[in-house]
Amino acid sequence: MARRTPGSNRGSSSADGQTHEQIVDIDIDEEMRSSFLEYAYSVIYARALPDARDGLKPVQRRILFQMDAMGLRPDRGHVKSARVVGEVMGRLHPHGDSAIYDALVRMAQSFTLRLPFVDGHGNFGSPDDGPDAMRYTECRLAKSALAMTSGIDEDVVDFTANYDGRELEPTVLPAAIPALLVNGASGIAVGMATSIPPHNVGEVLAAAHHLVLNPDATPEELMRFIPGPDLPGGGTIVGLEGIREAYLTGRGSYRVRAKARVEQISPRRKGIVVTELPPSVGPEKIIERIKDLVQSKKLSGISDVIDLTDGESGLRLVIEVKNTVNPEALLAELYRKTPLEDSATMNVVALVDGEPQTLSLATAIAVFVDHRIKVVRRRSEYRRKRAQDRLHLVEGLLVAIIDIDEVIALIRSSDDSTQARERLMSVFDLSVDQSQYILDMPLRRLTKFSRIELETERDELALKIGQLTQLLDNERDLREEVAAEMRATSDEHASPRRTILLESAGTAVESAMPLEVSDGPCLVVLSTTGLIARTFGTELAGPGERSAHDLIMATAPATVRGSVLLITSAGRAVRVPVIDLPALPDTAHSPTLAGGAPLGALVDLPAGEQVLAVAPLDATVPLFLATRFGVVKRLVLEPVANRDSWEVISLKDGDEVMAAAPAGDNSHVFIVSANAQALRFAAAAIRPQGRSAGGMAGLRLAANDHVIFATAMPAAEAENAGRIVTVSGSTAVLPGTAIGSVKVSATSDIPSKGRGTGGVRVHRFLKGEDALLFAYVGAAPLRAASPSGLPLTLPENLSKRDGSGELLASPIGSIAGAYPLSWDQSDG
Repeated sequence: MARRTPGSNRGSSSADGQTHEQIVDIDIDEEMRSSFLEYAYSVIYARALPDARDGLKPVQRRILFQMDAMGLRPDRGHVKSARVVGEVMGRLHPHGDSAIYDALVRMAQSFTLRLPFVDGHGNFGSPDDGPDAMRYTECRLAKSALAMTSGIDEDVVDFTANYDGRELEPTVLPAAIPALLVNGASGIAVGMATSIPPHNVGEVLAAAHHLVLNPDATPEELMRFIPGPDLPGGGTIVGLEGIREAYLTGRGSYRVRAKARVEQISPRRKGIVVTELPPSVGPEKIIERIKDLVQSKKLSGISDVIDLTDGESGLRLVIEVKNTVNPEALLAELYRKTPLEDSATMNVVALVDGEPQTLSLATAIAVFVDHRIKVVRRRSEYRRKRAQDRLHLVEGLLVAIIDIDEVIALIRSSDDSTQARERLMSVFDLSVDQSQYILDMPLRRLTKFSRIELETERDELALKIGQLTQLLDNERDLREEVAAEMRATSDEHASPRRTILLESAGTAVESAMPLEVSDGPCLVVLSTTGLIARTFGTELAGPGERSAHDLIMATAPATVRGSVLLITSAGRAVRVPVIDLPALPDTAHSPTLAGGAPLGALVDLPAGEQVLAVAPLDATVPLFLATRFGVVKRLVLEPVANRDSWEVISLKDGDEVMAAAPAGDNSHVFIVSANAQALRFAAAAIRPQGRSAGGMAGLRLAANDHVIFATAMPAAEAENAGRIVTVSGSTAVLPGTAIGSVKVSATSDIPSKGRGTGGVRVHRFLKGEDALLFAYVGAAPLRAASPSGLPLTLPENLSKRDGSGELLASPIGSIAGAYPLSWDQSDG
């Protein structure tokens, strides 16, 4: 093989004036091999793969570094994106402006990254549409980006020359946020690819915090902190085995399902409303796929597809269903045939020490932890060196101030500054730096007051140097410092999980099709933290408590293919299909409510409306309701045809339902007011009414009094195991901040009286208390939790019915009894 050497097209001139070409023979195999290796190296290290330490590709790192150097911080105004792209391209990244702008846009998209690093102003695109040109958009650093670049000027990372050797750029950012897992990454290199889904920043930092303090932590321990990915668009991940495999080996797959529910979109028609989609799937892609299936007659039963997505309400894709079609079965078909349910892979490939490696979850977190330890160590060394240099100068100034007159005379008598410096060094035994610093200092600093300042500064510097030395010499102290910074970063940037994780024994499609799921009895469980789930059986594992912070609020028997009703404070019954609820593990042996879904993921409730209880759709035991104004009602729940929600009580203006519970004729009703009045009477005294009725008088209230709690209990249970918990305090303090005093007494001490009477006093207020802040009636043993979820201990000794309480250590947020209220008629 022959080729021309560089410049051979111009030729070379000989003595006779003729031009001769220079041809060199090379081996084509060697040429292709070396050229391909250079190309592969460039793609792998400079373009496609992120660094495992900061989770960034070179272009992303250069953008953040340059924006930080330009001072584009969150507290300053936006600038044109074209200006940022130009600076990055001219100084650090010698590639096309489109590649730089694409990377900048991606870091500003909240639907792409779980924690965007760029705050964009303008149209930065959507899942179905690209962004505007860089001349139309503006940007600045997001608050989270400051955690990536913080301390970069304190010699915490290495710098290298840029492409032309005129600038310096960091080889890695300090990165207080583990961006590799938090924001994920995707890229195709030569012979390898990476695909890392985003995760919750709070969960990842919690795992890193645990690993810092426990270097020998097992992968299983870390997976308790990170149960699975947390996608920016929410959705539901079905089947966690593939995720566990990926966390252990670095490779795995899982399925992501859109959030969709069946709604009554018109008085005579139902529809499927999609509010969350899998990653990289936009509504236009779903609409196009549905149209293709309908036109090819592979899918029927859809009358129209409407995209109601907007910037305020977010994604809303409405699929209208024909009246002759079962919407649940159609939704299962859509999951199977459209990208509403999509498979995704995890291939955690990143650069570690300059080499591409496939990382497990433990390894990825360990690389980040090691990086943060090195950053904190180098920062501490830098700060100690700066403090030592300053202390050296301060000590020299103090020496000069003692003999200030002699110093001035010595300087005045010197021929030049060089002689003055040498004489200062000789006479006062000062170093070169100390002498030069004294010569450069204005005379006004050499005062008595300055000496006091210098002595104070000397002591502070000595203390700081000692602390930094202790930190650097003690590995445990260094790790504690890193852990403390991780806690602070988590407190600042953590956010609630968006993606629901569901275990699945079969495929995601099978679990989405009610007609293919075997029917059977189950129990729907509602917790005080707002989680709802269904069991595989009809019994609970424990006496009313699923975990230390998640107390059982209500239960209802159901079937897997059936529905249950959620009773709300607005006096509504909301129908929820049981099949849509996540299934708990074996409840006969599991003590936790792992896998429960938040109510907000299943039903949309107006602001201020809360779910009070869950009830079976075909209950034979009447439902007892009590309102804030002391009104009570019993009714037999009956489904309303073609409606997913309906009223169960007619409320007056300003009134709301405070309690809902099953109440058979053998039950007793308990009502507690803010003025510490409690009324007990037989539930049979409340005749059942229709759902549109407004109820009847329950507790007669004094002026400015209102009901704070009510329930119903079997009469035998009330006499033997019933307990009433009351917490008193002052209404003058801010809600949620009053601790108050608590009292526990027996419900048997409350005499049974007639309906509509005033009840009896059940709590005597201490000085400074004027109302009950909290009350609960249930069967012992009782369990309590604080508003933040920490378990609390209630007094063990029973008090007098009208006695005063004991001071609490912290406010009570929720209480649960030993046994859930029964919807079985035989239990009363």
